[in-house]
Amino acid sequence: MNLQHVYALEDLLRIAISDASAGEYDGREMAGDCSDGNLYMYGPDAEALYRAISPVLAACPFMHGATVTLRFGPPKRKTPKRVIQIL
Repeated sequence: MNLQHVYALEDLLRIAISDASAGEYDGREMAGDCSDGNLYMYGPDAEALYRAISPVLAACPFMHGATVTLRFGPPKRKTPKRVIQIL
């Protein structure tokens, strides 16, 4: 995969999050061969943050089949979460 597509996605996510005042984009982790990765975003309301970014993710072909994990609290073992697959 060409990382320029990932950089463009990151820019779009930052804009969507900022426009919605939903939180912040915090960065990414990628496998060495770019076969897998994680994008990190944080905000006070996971649902509002997801509403802000979901159109961006849905419009990005290489994100189809990826999952989004909404965490409702700090990242601990028993923190409630919801996993959504991007179609």
